[in-house]
Amino acid sequence: MALNLALPSTVDFDIDNQTITIEAFNAKESKQSLHKQAINIIASGPSITHLQLSDLLDIPTIFVNGSISLTKQYCFTDVVGYVISDAYFINHHPEILQQHYTGQPLYATLAVFEALAVTHPDIMRTYHNAMRILYPVDRPWGVKSNKFLFSKLAFKKRWFNRKKPLSYFAKNPNFIIEDSHKPTAIGVSLDVTYGFVEAGTVAYVAAQLAFSRHAIVIHLYGIDLLNSNEPRFYENTDNSAPSKLDKAINGRIVPSFNLLGRVYKEHGVIVYNHSPISRILFNNLDLPHF
Repeated sequence: MALNLALPSTVDFDIDNQTITIEAFNAKESKQSLHKQAINIIASGPSITHLQLSDLLDIPTIFVNGSISLTKQYCFTDVVGYVISDAYFINHHPEILQQHYTGQPLYATLAVFEALAVTHPDIMRTYHNAMRILYPVDRPWGVKSNKFLFSKLAFKKRWFNRKKPLSYFAKNPNFIIEDSHKPTAIGVSLDVTYGFVEAGTVAYVAAQLAFSRHAIVIHLYGIDLLNSNEPRFYENTDNSAPSKLDKAINGRIVPSFNLLGRVYKEHGVIVYNHSPISRILFNNLDLPHF
């Protein structure tokens, strides 16, 4: 796997002695533009089960993690993205991609693609042209799910993933950083070509991607937060992956979404939170009438 000191525009993966090249996301790529359309981002909270999804099928849609399983029951006619930021999802739910991924535009971190190369090499070989790399701005390799494997990685890759404080990017015009926020700095990307800012939930990554792709309105569904102890809508009590949301809700996730809502609104993009569970938490996301 070839890595440069700057964010690489392509990364090569060796799969069964075949070189598979994945391009990095670039907002200037013409087919990435959403052309000022309204888009839906569908997350995985239990409230999804109460949605009238039949009303959303013709609207450009971005899925995250297991929400792509909705395509089995519903015919979404305009899937414009599928986002996975944490390799842990691949290792805990390998069946999701096997059963539901059919070449939709996939945006993921290097760590996710490395996990895919192991668990789903045929998928990467078949659909690599539909895949794009997203880099977390402060640790470009991404969330690693196998600490033992990471400890054995080449020095160059470990250097590439050295985490930088968000304050390092405070003067970068592609980011808005609030490094005075406590307990930790928060931020939002204006163009994920140069990296996205993490906030503890993949939906935050998807929202930054939608803005970078020139969506004009962003509708968020299933970002429930307050019921994170319950299984995601596609899970049950027997196969539910542990959730870390409850540890980050007030200190990181909610302030980050409030920052995102305010900043994007200043740039002419409205973000709506449709979750009846978490709507009371936010003060800078527009609240639709239920």
